[in-house]
Amino acid sequence: MHEPRLSRLQTRISPLAGKPAPSASLVNVAKLVTAYYAEVPDPAVPAQRVAFGTSGHRGSAFERSFNEFHVLAITQAICQYRKAHHIQGPLFLGIDTHALSEPARASALEVLAANGVDVILAQGDEYTPTPAISHAILAYNHARVTGLADGIVVTPSHNPPRDGGLKYNLPNGGPADGGATRWIEACANAHLKNSLKGVLRIPCEAALRAPTTHRHDFLNSYVSSLGSVIDMDAIRGAKIRVGVDPLGGAGVHYWPAIADRYGLDLSVVNAEVDQTFRFMPLDWDGQIRMDPSSSYAMKNLVNLNSQNHFDIAFGCDTDHDRHGIVTRSAGLLLSNHYLCVAIHYLFQHRPHWGQQAAIGKTIVSTCMIDRIAAKLGRKLVEMPVGFKWFADGLFDGTLGFGGEESAGASFLRQDGTVWTTDKDGMIASLLAAEITARMGRDPGEIYSELTHELGACFSDRIDAPATAHQKKALSALMPAQVQARELGGEKILSVLSHAPGNGAPIGGIKVIAEHGWFAARPSGTENIYKIYLESFLDEAHLRRLTADAQVIIGATFDAEFSGESGEAGEVANKTSLSI
Repeated sequence: MHEPRLSRLQTRISPLAGKPAPSASLVNVAKLVTAYYAEVPDPAVPAQRVAFGTSGHRGSAFERSFNEFHVLAITQAICQYRKAHHIQGPLFLGIDTHALSEPARASALEVLAANGVDVILAQGDEYTPTPAISHAILAYNHARVTGLADGIVVTPSHNPPRDGGLKYNLPNGGPADGGATRWIEACANAHLKNSLKGVLRIPCEAALRAPTTHRHDFLNSYVSSLGSVIDMDAIRGAKIRVGVDPLGGAGVHYWPAIADRYGLDLSVVNAEVDQTFRFMPLDWDGQIRMDPSSSYAMKNLVNLNSQNHFDIAFGCDTDHDRHGIVTRSAGLLLSNHYLCVAIHYLFQHRPHWGQQAAIGKTIVSTCMIDRIAAKLGRKLVEMPVGFKWFADGLFDGTLGFGGEESAGASFLRQDGTVWTTDKDGMIASLLAAEITARMGRDPGEIYSELTHELGACFSDRIDAPATAHQKKALSALMPAQVQARELGGEKILSVLSHAPGNGAPIGGIKVIAEHGWFAARPSGTENIYKIYLESFLDEAHLRRLTADAQVIIGATFDAEFSGESGEAGEVANKTSLSI
């Protein structure tokens, strides 16, 4: 059957975007948890299989894409992966505040305990941000060469309340790489196909009492170390007022502890945890989504800060690995803009970072970062989307900073050693306070100064619906399939399907001209595709890039499904095609 072409290149904004959620739109938590236990996925249906995207497996119990069967199968597969790869230390297990995270943690613990894995849970069953898990893994493994720890975070990140998710972190503290996730995914799907016959399991009560189950104070271990990565003295000394919205996420109790320990004038504007997330303004598509980079989801904090309540404010997503920075001068900063400011500041205010420490960015992040890297005389490493690509560099210090356009970043401690190798929304947020304190200007003002010095970039990202089949086809596009010769009125210089930094596939294509570019790739977490665009000229040129990208992607995609695009042989396998 012919698959319809991709939706038009536009983000269709819901009339409800930015408004309070109607009660009828809130998830029924009781029905959701019932579906988690009652619904059984069919492994013959692709959408109901285990599938690791850019960060773990995600889905909804209502759609049989995140049910107990998935968690049992994935956890057993992780146990087998650990055994096959001689990972013999404890496993740190954390959760966020989504409704399915508590039951999924119980399911995972039943399997881990049955397999004799030493599991470390949070003291007092505290919610556990992703960066706290990465930090704990690295702290435990420090100076060890055997008996290394790893971790599981039960979270679908910023996804809607009806979703659940589970991701696995390796002993380097970072997200599992492609080799690990493919191994675990295949093993888990085999368990689903065999109706979990090979899955070991004991009752949750027995698992909690097992001698292999331990407790750890993630919160205080993480908070007490923050002074090694952020200049807390500067923030406190400048007496700046800081506002935080945890968006109902896993760091909700971390922020008061940070304020108390370091004596900061920091206020949590909303400390509510509600698994319906009814306090969240609706996102661009009318769904609740705890995305700190969304002006709709962050509307409450933006409105509050517009009244000059704070000198700087920020929010984090549900597992606190992403950040959103709200300034007096510019409101909610675009994530690309804040990455630029953070990089520009850090590499001039961390004298103990070695000269070998490079700047890491994803291939869809702004080219303003390239200009800043050149100004600073630092090597730039351009990677595919996914923070896993930065983990090794942050671990060994060859990267000082790794950042994604989607508001994820981490960086080294002040002494140049590793902090976390997964995204850390809390240090990225606190860095905005440090910058404001030490520079006497907020990050919005500093970005404006950078554009005057280095030139402005005009960026956009457009999300549109796509089916699983369409996403698969888009991720497999190759440069030879792009027949266009011009972009934005200029000759196309190159088409990339692999990242320059490591030669790995980007899961889509990037089309580059002299004064602009666009990239197209499917989301690794939702049924949408994303178009990233950037002009080095002006907004009018950006609109022209958008129109051309629509034509190029539409023609390429239609040719793919009609069988007209295939230039066989070596040309189709090129990772970059000069035109």
